[in-house]
Amino acid sequence: MARADGVLTINAGSSSIRFALYPAGGGLRVALHGLVERIGLLGATLSVFDADGVLRERRALDAADYRGVVQSFLDWLEQQAILTAVRAVGHRFVHGMAHRQPEPIDAALVEELRRIVPLDPEHLPREIELVEAIQQRYPGLLQVACFDTAFHRDMPRLAKLLPIPRRFQGQGVERYGFHGLSYTFLMEELRRLADPAATKGRVILAHLGSGASLAAVRDGCSVDTTMGFTPASGLMMGTRSGDLDPGLGYYFAQAEGLSAEQFQSMVNQESGLLGVSETSPDVRDLLAREATDTRAAEAIALFCYQAKKGIGAFAAALGGVDTLVFSGGIGEHAPRIRERICSGLDFLGIRVDPALNDANAPVISPASAAVSVRVIHTDEEQMIARQVGALLARLPDADAASPS
Repeated sequence: MARADGVLTINAGSSSIRFALYPAGGGLRVALHGLVERIGLLGATLSVFDADGVLRERRALDAADYRGVVQSFLDWLEQQAILTAVRAVGHRFVHGMAHRQPEPIDAALVEELRRIVPLDPEHLPREIELVEAIQQRYPGLLQVACFDTAFHRDMPRLAKLLPIPRRFQGQGVERYGFHGLSYTFLMEELRRLADPAATKGRVILAHLGSGASLAAVRDGCSVDTTMGFTPASGLMMGTRSGDLDPGLGYYFAQAEGLSAEQFQSMVNQESGLLGVSETSPDVRDLLAREATDTRAAEAIALFCYQAKKGIGAFAAALGGVDTLVFSGGIGEHAPRIRERICSGLDFLGIRVDPALNDANAPVISPASAAVSVRVIHTDEEQMIARQVGALLARLPDADAASPS
């Protein structure tokens, strides 16, 4: 059988799996893409779209847990014969520690990633499980790891340094930052749009979704970010707490008898929007009920307040801001959230035009504003495909086999 040259990208998030097929010779134009969402919640679904974004299929998934969802997803891929049409599968790996470039996945890399699971217990086990499930079904298929942490590897030393005993630095305990594939794509988009701040200026990127973070970028390079050693830090998120007083770990151990594992589970799976609202981690659900539910209203208010504070802090780190970019599921589709975050930031030159904001326009700031406020659809899948394509171009044919 002739070698297939397409690339399948898989982006396993904390509550979703995004995927996209880029056929050979397509110039990185997606042939189809899809989303498995609400994993772990009622109503988990698989949605598939064609190249023009038209819904091709939507089906409910009966699986009750992540493993069942993975098997159902792979069953669907097999039914479509998608894995026989690709040369490689590119995976988003949230944590890569010191890795700077995408790498072919082999047993040694899987073992290394397995060792650092405690750094990211929400993502790494799921990413590894997907890799191994595909390897079991298609042992000859090349799989590639693309690392979210790579974008931030050249941050200034002070931005990486944690104020704890110096001996832990030798163990790799530092600020890593995440959402790097998204941020890489957004910066490339800013350059494509000829925004001068992309190469010589001060940019704040806001990736707001079920996971949320900000990045401060000067002259095209990351100089700071809200997430740190793990993706649980920084802003409040869907189910993650973000930054907390470290004394809470001791307090809960003494007052509630929480083990380290229980505390980890609480701050990653039971906190954030879900913890404050007590009903849902999904902004869409909370916005729908905030007028009648004080807990939902407070969850939304706290999320916006923390994002606003983060923008102010990064404006201080950068010495001002030229461009602010909203992206991610919330950043792209929730004008009420964007408006509340930007409200009161006039002193930084950040203003939002209500009509443009409500229309989800590409630029939502008035022409007279000192800061360009943009809404850009991020595309981590395309970024993965670009990185995998560049790696494949450097590999001899024998190192990139097709599935048998």
